[in-house]
Amino acid sequence: MVDLGRFFGTVYFIAVAIFFFSFTSIIANYSYGESNIEFIAGPRVAKVAVTLLRVAVLVMIFIGSVANLKAVWDFADLSMGLMALINLVAIVWLSPVAFRILKDYERQLKVGKHPTFDPDDFKKLRYEANRDAWDQ
Repeated sequence: MVDLGRFFGTVYFIAVAIFFFSFTSIIANYSYGESNIEFIAGPRVAKVAVTLLRVAVLVMIFIGSVANLKAVWDFADLSMGLMALINLVAIVWLSPVAFRILKDYERQLKVGKHPTFDPDDFKKLRYEANRDAWDQ
């Protein structure tokens, strides 16, 4: 019988696990950032913004690897707080639209219909996405 504790309990396993967790987290968050920048900024501005994102990610990786651990955690906490604040603002901003659509959904359920979203019922929406997306 092989004693797996000799490998899985060592610092080598922990180091490899932390490396893969960090690497995949960086790749995923960078991907989220790039796709959001391209969506929000549009093609002309996105090229410059994505380049700035790439530089910022590289700088943060370098600083995160050489900085004091407490400073890195403090910066991560600050970043999470700012992200939560931005999300709360977005929720408050989008809530009137969401509640209007929810009322329509509940109204359709009440009359016994299979609820469907019809963008023509919501002409006052400030932002209209690709109207063909609703048909897919």
